[in-house]
Amino acid sequence: MTHHRGLRGIVVRKTRHRSAWLAALATACLALWAVGPAAAQTRVGYIDSGRIWLEYKTAQEAQQRFDRQVQGWRDEASEKERIVADLRKEVRDQSPVLSALKRQEQQAALDRAISEYEGFVQEVWGANGRAAQENTRATEEIVVYVRRAVEKIAGQKGLDLVLDATSGFVIYADRNLDLTNEVLAELNANATGGAN
Repeated sequence: MTHHRGLRGIVVRKTRHRSAWLAALATACLALWAVGPAAAQTRVGYIDSGRIWLEYKTAQEAQQRFDRQVQGWRDEASEKERIVADLRKEVRDQSPVLSALKRQEQQAALDRAISEYEGFVQEVWGANGRAAQENTRATEEIVVYVRRAVEKIAGQKGLDLVLDATSGFVIYADRNLDLTNEVLAELNANATGGAN
């Protein structure tokens, strides 16, 4: 799979801005956890999600399906773009010899073709376009499979925490390790006391 387009590429671009912040947060939490009394008893594992995306057959098949869809959309966009180019050439070349009414008709046909092309591009590649929707659907499906496998293996191995070496995210954690309530209580207590 490529890292610049397709399922993995879109996910990487969407999450890159949050990755550094989350990695720093995970590191801080791990540092706090490591000095606590539970550290000697806690078992940690990790996965390499980049390698999973490259080697997991279902992910590869999803990427191939997505690539075929994208190619179909590109082909359709190219055809619409070719029609626009042909109409532009026709308007430019024939305009001097046509009546005003015929020029208007040709210009209207060109405007419709441009609008159709731009609408198609936006519908497919816009922020919430078909490509983004299909990418999200397929990616979420793979993530569910990976998460289930990680949870099963973590349970079998008696692991309390599983990290992703590629992104620094926590993939699985024993709920007893969750310090969120205590951290929020401390933060809110400091915020009310005037300190941030």
